[in-house]
Amino acid sequence: MKPLNYLHINLSTGKIRPLPIKEGVVRAYLGGKTLAAKLLYDLLPKGVEPLAKENILIINTGIMTDTGAPSSSRFNMTFKNVMTGGIASSNCGGSFGMMMRRAGVDGIILAGGAEKPVYLEILDGVVTIRDAENLWGMDAEAVQERFPKVYGKVVIGPAGENKVRYACAVSGERVAGRCGCGAVMGVKNLKGIVAYGTKRPELYNKPAFDAYVKKWVKFIQNHPMTGDSLPHYGTAGLVNNANASHALPTHNFKRGQFEAAEEICGETLADKYLTRNGGCVSCPIRCERRVMVGGREVKGPEFETVGLFGSNIENSNLELINEINYRADILGIDTISLAGTLAFAMELQERGMADFGLHFGETGNLLEIIEKIAYRQDIGDELAEGSARLAKEYGGTDFAINAKGMELASYEPRRSVGMGLGYATSNRGGCHLNGGYLALMESVGVMSVGAQGTKGKPELTAFMQNGMEAGSAAGFCLFTMQTMIPSILYHMGPVSPVTHTAGKAMIMARGILGNMWPLMPGLLPVKTMYLMPHCKAIELATGMRMTTGEFLQVGERGFTIERLFNLREGLTAEDDSLPGRLTDELQEPGDPSTRVDLEAMLPVYYKVRGWDERGVPTAATLKRLGLGSL
Repeated sequence: MKPLNYLHINLSTGKIRPLPIKEGVVRAYLGGKTLAAKLLYDLLPKGVEPLAKENILIINTGIMTDTGAPSSSRFNMTFKNVMTGGIASSNCGGSFGMMMRRAGVDGIILAGGAEKPVYLEILDGVVTIRDAENLWGMDAEAVQERFPKVYGKVVIGPAGENKVRYACAVSGERVAGRCGCGAVMGVKNLKGIVAYGTKRPELYNKPAFDAYVKKWVKFIQNHPMTGDSLPHYGTAGLVNNANASHALPTHNFKRGQFEAAEEICGETLADKYLTRNGGCVSCPIRCERRVMVGGREVKGPEFETVGLFGSNIENSNLELINEINYRADILGIDTISLAGTLAFAMELQERGMADFGLHFGETGNLLEIIEKIAYRQDIGDELAEGSARLAKEYGGTDFAINAKGMELASYEPRRSVGMGLGYATSNRGGCHLNGGYLALMESVGVMSVGAQGTKGKPELTAFMQNGMEAGSAAGFCLFTMQTMIPSILYHMGPVSPVTHTAGKAMIMARGILGNMWPLMPGLLPVKTMYLMPHCKAIELATGMRMTTGEFLQVGERGFTIERLFNLREGLTAEDDSLPGRLTDELQEPGDPSTRVDLEAMLPVYYKVRGWDERGVPTAATLKRLGLGSL
């Protein structure tokens, strides 16, 4: 494995210098968000304000990006989180990461900020800072049309320019959605980055790698989730499952079922609005929905957008959701935080605590208000701050649905308590993916691990968080992790005896997962296609031999550094929490088991992770992970 080529770019001075990443560091972190977390921890001084030019923005790829492995076109953006004050990572597909690598650059570290709007141009290894004053003010779609189609691009829209706290970065029609990366670019006067190159990464054993990829693609296409459900219905196909499990957020997470769920589900999206499938570069899943909005074909909404702009605000108009999704994307706004903030504002209005002109089930003014948020006009200026900051102004902390200050995704955790633990412990805030995505085993998938039971959830959450972290670090889409659940269980469904037994077996394994965690690399030496095919692909592409256990430990190492960053910046165990609605209130209509019992799960979770009772990694844990110097 060769060293990685990173560049340190100071936008204040215009100085660009190389920062090679040595082979040993590459093996320990694989690139992506885990390596970026280590770099941010080392390079960013304590206490820097997220919306200051001094915040550092790292944009990097994983070691598998653009190798041709399935679903490996991802790139990562890491910085100090605008929503939480802790660490941020935002992941994106499309072609930008691929083109940056082809241009000879594996990652860039952006310090300082330009005096006037600029964009970066990376062409075959040559980096130039260009004037962007003529591009400032354009939406994300219009500005990308100014550059050749073959270029990889990542840009901001008006929301980023106006420093909306949950502004995102846009690459093609893909979005690095969360944590406010668009606002960080806006503070730096960075309108965007374009990249183009022709040199693909060299493969260690190309014939063997190509043969393995062929088998892996076939495996993905034969799996019910990645070969059937996602291609046919996209992620919106989860709507009916979530609704049936009472896990579809409704009326600002008061309820878990929506009477009009059939009108916004993935099946309806496919029947009434789908023009064709799309997908990221090198991805055989093709989960993207293409829909018509305003006479043009655009990317359709994902499950998170459908749930949060549908059931959670009592909106059954799927055509409007399609339009909101498109408008939010070109304005450069994260739809999860946007929808969560609007739902909170609606409940404030309902309770007579504020007047934003927003009401559940009334959608006539939504597009206008979203526009005002992007430009911070009138009430949009307050709404641009997010639900946690609104709650400080108007009250309602118990029903401001966020974790660490960032709004939750579209899974109701009172019917998926492991997902609730994941939300609470996610290092970037209310995130289902950084939280381990146990909802897939509890409420929206086929596993049956007891949606409202706490046994085994701390161990499973930590295990899945590590796996997600490692997959993302290497440059893979996390849908490639879903094939870990055997196909036979999908065919049987969530109510079959075999599925229940499989779920119970996972819970029974909690002691092994917990007590033998430090031995994980040795305990999981396998590299089987049916558990985690990523490891063999990494070996054939790079020459780095890596077992499943070592792969998971990369994820654990990255997750631990993220935790250390958060602790350094003032977050504590008290921030591993959820709003009172989810921990103290019963889900309507009043099932007594619908609470997320964090008090029962957090102490076990900390122990499994090798953290003390304050949620601080112990010296022994840091030493085991090679982080003793931190």
